[in-house]
Amino acid sequence: MPPPPDLAGAVVRWQRSHGRHGLPWQGTRDPYRVWLSEVMLQQTQVAVVLEYYPRFLQRFPDVQALAEAPLDDVLALWSGLGYYSRARNLHRCAQAVVGQHGGRFPGTSTTLATLPGIGRSTAAAIAAFCFGERAAILDGNVKRVLTRALGFDGDLSSASQERALWQQAEALLPGEGIEAYTQGLMDLGSGVCTLRRPACLLCPLAAQCVAHAQGTPERYPVKTKKLRRGARTHALLWLEQGGRLWLVQRPGTGVWAGLWSLPEFDSRETLQALAAGWPGQGAWLPDIAHTLTHFDWTLQPLQWVWPDTPDAAALAPALPPGRWCTRTEALALGLPAPVRKLLERD
Repeated sequence: MPPPPDLAGAVVRWQRSHGRHGLPWQGTRDPYRVWLSEVMLQQTQVAVVLEYYPRFLQRFPDVQALAEAPLDDVLALWSGLGYYSRARNLHRCAQAVVGQHGGRFPGTSTTLATLPGIGRSTAAAIAAFCFGERAAILDGNVKRVLTRALGFDGDLSSASQERALWQQAEALLPGEGIEAYTQGLMDLGSGVCTLRRPACLLCPLAAQCVAHAQGTPERYPVKTKKLRRGARTHALLWLEQGGRLWLVQRPGTGVWAGLWSLPEFDSRETLQALAAGWPGQGAWLPDIAHTLTHFDWTLQPLQWVWPDTPDAAALAPALPPGRWCTRTEALALGLPAPVRKLLERD
């Protein structure tokens, strides 16, 4: 499949005139800042990242500060961004950069891709923006742009077709202007060549785009293997005594790994049975609907207030292992977004 004529040149010219230039992680060749932005932007909208990025930099101004910080502090600042494995890998990567590379990020995409949490596309973006390396990126947005422009109809559920698209992406790289080209692909995928209702009239590739000529841009990229979504329902215990609440730390793997949260139970009935005979008062709060990548989660919170007496405190050993925290202390920890929202509501 020969590349369209001057696709890269069209992207570079468009980006310089119409692309994004004022984002806080642009205009720098500091790999730490570029890496941080790239990780935050994975599966997260720019508007959301703009809220978190400056706060994160204020607390962790460089890779050394991040590497030395407790993981709980990192997760606390990440709370609400979702996909928490990114935060754990971010912390591991910072420690690897400091411990294995003397606090300096490697200067090639190949070596960058060996670090925790840095995949091939993220490594290429860092290398392009910070070191001027001619390296191809291929995140979800860029896959959409290139498959439509090229009319690439290979099934990306297949590893061989994924490799074929990588080859096409590398063949398209310009001889110069790699930074503008890389940013331009990102900008097109984010704001022009969108998943639904792409703004083809505004696209610099419209004249050479195969999908646009076919009138079927939304059929690209092709991926026949669909994610099977599931559904789960669990109960949460919001237990208070004397102005403090009981929090537990979730396991190191699975959903919300390593975060602090309200104790979780497999059903409303299980929690109801545990609370039978407790002193004080309890009430079921409205269900919380939470959407994750693989399933829809219904959380049923029970709010219960124990009287501030030694008899009530003696019940604590029957609870899942955890600790008592004031509301302020709890909100300073790494909490899952729906739990944080629940605790902030009063």
